[in-house]
Amino acid sequence: MASIELGETLKALKVERAKVHSDLAKLDRAITVLKELSGTNSVTTNGRGHKRTLSVAARNKIAKAQKLRWAKVRRERAGKA
Repeated sequence: MASIELGETLKALKVERAKVHSDLAKLDRAITVLKELSGTNSVTTNGRGHKRTLSVAARNKIAKAQKLRWAKVRRERAGKA
């Protein structure tokens, strides 16, 4: 008797798995369509398939500008004290 119940339970679980698999496929297709409509790319943010990299000169320029901004903030704080 227990084997009959296990067999039916197994059959019901397989049917449920097939239904969930089908639902997941539908969700995947819907997500793909929405991505295409919105023009977003989940892999990269720039849409070109790779990450952008800065040159050494550009990084140095940005670092220098940030140091100047912090120096200005420190000068203003020292003037108020």
